Amino acid sequence: MRAERLLTLLLCLQHHGKMTTRQLAEKVEVSERTIARDMEALSAAGIPVFAFRGALGGWSLSEGYRTNLTGLKIEEIQSLLLMNPSGIMNDLGLQNNFDNAFLKLFASLPPALQRDAEFMRDRIHVDGAGWHQSQEAFPYLGIIQEAIWNEKKLIIDYPKDTTISERLVDPLGLVAKATIWYLVALTNGEMRSYRISRIHRAQLTDDSFTRPNDFQLAAYWEQSTQAFRTTLPYYPAVIKIQEQLLPRLHQARYVKVKSTSPTANSGWLVAAVDFHTIESACDIILSYSPYLKVEEPHELQLAVISRLQASLALYDSGF
Repeated sequence: MRAERLLTLLLCLQHHGKMTTRQLAEKVEVSERTIARDMEALSAAGIPVFAFRGALGGWSLSEGYRTNLTGLKIEEIQSLLLMNPSGIMNDLGLQNNFDNAFLKLFASLPPALQRDAEFMRDRIHVDGAGWHQSQEAFPYLGIIQEAIWNEKKLIIDYPKDTTISERLVDPLGLVAKATIWYLVALTNGEMRSYRISRIHRAQLTDDSFTRPNDFQLAAYWEQSTQAFRTTLPYYPAVIKIQEQLLPRLHQARYVKVKSTSPTANSGWLVAAVDFHTIESACDIILSYSPYLKVEEPHELQLAVISRLQASLALYDSGF
């Protein structure tokens, strides 16, 4: 356990430069007294670690010292640095392990390649939680990537209502959400996201732009995603559902289970849910037939019954 902590401390100093005792203690979750002993152990092991006194003091490695922890090629390391499985790792309680692994990979790069890796992570973000699978084509992805890499303004044709409008944008990054690609760009001073498969034309210009110093692609995308979710419509309803199907309903798109309670009938639950629209509610409800029944509202009951009657009429017609 201590060996792992010493390695983490070494990599922190290598990656961040000078750090205070408090910062190191918070990083590895030990006391400041333990950090002092760990620094002595590193020094005794031949690691050139030095202490600096005063208000601006801290711990630091001697200039130029590096430890090489991997035999991976630079291209292999850069591909791993693109990963951002924070949601999955948090669910599994493995986020700290992933952070430590990332630190080890990053520390194995020489300074120039560290800058390249940071450059790439600032411009491509992979969001693994997809809306749904897609077979979309991205004919302009290469041009857009070139514009992002070289910080060149881009002219795109993009749908607006029923028309196609031309827009001059400052392309800041790409986001891959499952199999769907998005361009994040500044347009007339406002941050926008464009679905790349919907772009009708993309033209690289010779005009450069200045990338905002405080822009972080992953943080923007997370904020944008949360804002999108809060603006989605919702259609409240009360249903009865067989208890064994409740886990499946929890995983369904366009429905949120707010509460459940048992019924007098064994194996059935009453659930308060939010659908997005009455149309999507009908689609979901009929996909669970005959193991789900609408209790409220009455208009949703009528809509489901109407669809069922239309389906029966189609079979009775001999079509």
